[in-house]
Amino acid sequence: MSRLLITLRAVIYMTGFVLLWGWVAIRVHAFDRGLGVPLPLATRILGVIFMGLGGILAVTCAGVFVAQGRGTPAPFDAPRNFVAVGPYRCVRNPMYIGALTVLVGFGLYESSVSILLLSLVVFALVHLFVVVYEEPGLKARFGVTYSQYCAGVPRWIPHLRR
Repeated sequence: MSRLLITLRAVIYMTGFVLLWGWVAIRVHAFDRGLGVPLPLATRILGVIFMGLGGILAVTCAGVFVAQGRGTPAPFDAPRNFVAVGPYRCVRNPMYIGALTVLVGFGLYESSVSILLLSLVVFALVHLFVVVYEEPGLKARFGVTYSQYCAGVPRWIPHLRR
């Protein structure tokens, strides 16, 4: 399959993902009026930094999926080849980390306790998805290669090695 077509699909899926979670975050933001817990305005700068770093990480992961994995970030159009390069050398789920960092950054930018709480809920759901669905599926598809990868690369806390 053409790399251009894979790239186009990845861009469409990622755009849909951002729009969906952006919409959810904005809807949740409405609950802040009832909480009465304002965050300092300085969190906006930190939010921009988090959104930028998280976005760069997520886009880098998508690029690695397209170039090396010959697939997209979407579970229904996953990479055909096993990917353990780029950010995936340091942590098994950098794309989720990038997306969650963007969501946390948006919460900080909007000074929204509700969006920050949503980020915790999303992390819990993502963790369950990874443990219950994604990892068993990858183990079934890639066998010993994936098991060895899991033994040497942490799920959530990156380790930086040369």
